Amino acid sequence: MKKNIYWLCSALVAVLLVGCGKSKNLVSNNFAVSPTPLEYIAGEVPATISINVPAKVMNKKAIITCSPVLKWDEGVSAGDGFTLQGEKVEANNTIISYKNGGHATMRFCVPFQDGMEKSELFMQFDARKGKKSFTMPSVKIGYGTQCTAALITKTAKTANFGVAPDNFQRVISQKQEAAIKFLIGQANLRGSELNSKNVQDFIATLKNIKSDEESLVLNNIEVSAYASPDGAYAINERLAERRGEVSEGYVNQQLKQNQLSTNVDSKYTAEDWEGFQELVAQSNLQDKDIILRVLSMYQDPEQREREIRNVAVVYKELAEAVLPELRRARMVINYDVIGRSDETIMGLLDTDASKLSVEEIIYAANTLATMDAHKADILKKAATLYPNDYRALNNLGEIALRSGNFDDAQSYFRQALSLSPNAPEPNVNLGMIAIQNSQFQDAEMYIAKGVGASNFDEALGHLYVAQGKYNQASAKFAKSANNSAALSNILSQDYSDALQTLNKIKNPDATTYYLRAILAARMEDKSEVKDNLAKAIALDPSLAKKAANDAEFSDYNK
Repeated sequence: MKKNIYWLCSALVAVLLVGCGKSKNLVSNNFAVSPTPLEYIAGEVPATISINVPAKVMNKKAIITCSPVLKWDEGVSAGDGFTLQGEKVEANNTIISYKNGGHATMRFCVPFQDGMEKSELFMQFDARKGKKSFTMPSVKIGYGTQCTAALITKTAKTANFGVAPDNFQRVISQKQEAAIKFLIGQANLRGSELNSKNVQDFIATLKNIKSDEESLVLNNIEVSAYASPDGAYAINERLAERRGEVSEGYVNQQLKQNQLSTNVDSKYTAEDWEGFQELVAQSNLQDKDIILRVLSMYQDPEQREREIRNVAVVYKELAEAVLPELRRARMVINYDVIGRSDETIMGLLDTDASKLSVEEIIYAANTLATMDAHKADILKKAATLYPNDYRALNNLGEIALRSGNFDDAQSYFRQALSLSPNAPEPNVNLGMIAIQNSQFQDAEMYIAKGVGASNFDEALGHLYVAQGKYNQASAKFAKSANNSAALSNILSQDYSDALQTLNKIKNPDATTYYLRAILAARMEDKSEVKDNLAKAIALDPSLAKKAANDAEFSDYNK
């Protein structure tokens, strides 16, 4: 009875397709699927299906909807249908000629689900002629899902995560500057200038250096004397030289009084045209553009002065507002602030951490501590003493992540972002966790904010693999030697680079050997496939089931 029903359906389909005569059905050879086997890309299983309808098959009044369906042991996932129509059908579908046949291309894409690794792709048909509907036999057109790219969720777990840096500097260079102004045509030091705040701060710095010679180191003092660019050049040159001499003498006097010794580097500038141009540019002078133009047109000092004096109104303003500021001597103390030694920092962490700056504490955790437990203790002190600084929380999250405490890690990273929403390290780190969880849109959002993190390029490489941009991923992994970098090389078919990357991995794990097996399979090296799968499964027995269903090894699992 069942055979009679099947024969009847087939006969009806034959009539639908060709109307009469010898029956012709669409078979698997009428479909080409690219890629074959199917591939996992960015969380989906996409493919392009080419349909080739032979001549004298498509009934002129028929409509056929082709629906691709992926089937595996645990489920079924259907893609969007694509409709073909005969020449006499009034609709907007792809027309197939009865006499000549025709071609069409359709897209297939379904979200990836576990189990699709071992699957089969069928084409199902819904056929109509007028008001009658018919069911055509489905045909198998593709198989398997190569899930190598999905390994990025696994390789990301052993990637580098972003550690927020400290800004600790053992030696910090500092300057203390003072300026002494002179009256026009004079080079004597006036009491009002020596008692000014900036000169008194200069003297106070020398006293501080003397009182704390362990932490403050005097390098040298610079003295630069100037004359304003008005009047004869020869007079200005002697005047600037004399101002330099008296200012240098004053500096030496202060050094002697504070029992300090250092080089005093003295120089003078006869006419300070550079300072003149800077002050004019910053001023609100009515015709300052004219003056600046004169400076650019003439290089001779005397000609410059003549041209500027010709602008009578402006020159008066210059004489009152600009030129007095140029009759000066600059004195600059160059000294270094020496930070606490490593021993002192570690000692204070145990006795009174509140005396340490946040930079010193994070430096101790990042650089001085060697064990993760010790690092975490130090970072918790930083988080307590400096609760508004995100770095301690981020780095606690990085330690938790390496320890396998993903919930704690995410909590720390989110706390860090609550303090500093645009901080690069916690953003990148949450992006990397999102990749591990196949949450690729979240990963993109986080990683986009991670510019500046030490592992930004590597994180971007992971994101590119997750998005199916394999060549771009390989470029971002150019300086990396880890499983993710090797995976990107394999996916972009740079097999030579993949082998080099795998050889550089210092501590190979189960995933490393599994990637070696995949590479060997693509290079058709059966011996290497067997050896590396054995090593991978020995380290991670769960990979045995994965390998049995992996399309990469389909030729070896028969």
